Amino acid sequence: MRISLSVILCWFVLGLGAQNLDVSMLRKINKDEHPKWDKTMRITSTSVVPVMIASPATLYLTGYLNHDQPMMRNGVKTAVAIGFNQLLTTSLKISIQRKRPYDQYPNDIVKRTSVHGYSFPSGHTSTAFATATALTLSTKKWYVAVPAYAYACGVGYSRMRLGVHFPTDVLGGMVVGIGSGLLVWGADKWIFHK
Repeated sequence: MRISLSVILCWFVLGLGAQNLDVSMLRKINKDEHPKWDKTMRITSTSVVPVMIASPATLYLTGYLNHDQPMMRNGVKTAVAIGFNQLLTTSLKISIQRKRPYDQYPNDIVKRTSVHGYSFPSGHTSTAFATATALTLSTKKWYVAVPAYAYACGVGYSRMRLGVHFPTDVLGGMVVGIGSGLLVWGADKWIFHK
């Protein structure tokens, strides 16, 4: 938790210099036309909702079928972590009201997918990282953690490639998503003294 707060504090302190770096990085990621790659990026982005639904359902169902109460509980905690993440992300978007990059830099950034609302933090990224964190904490298996976090990183990259988020939006989404998962697991442990 202290690390997350430190990252956020440093991010705000370095905000002015970071804005130039933020835009510069996004321009490099977003430049040139690559239709097949962009289609892949749109598929990656839109896969977040089915993955968000399937992950807690799969954990719960696996626990139910194997008579594994802790795994069923992990399915519920995963759903709570994703829900908490959605609430926190939406609250931050409404509070901060950062414009989308294609709105701020219409001559430099190409919008390659439809979106609505504000930019910070990236909701797709936060959801992907909340899901990856919950799956990792549920299974404690490297062969679940590595692909889950690789997928989450791919989602974050796709949001930049499609021109709908700055790199700092994606970083914020990572922090919110991972933090949501850790917070729910920590609260569960604290409440039930495990």
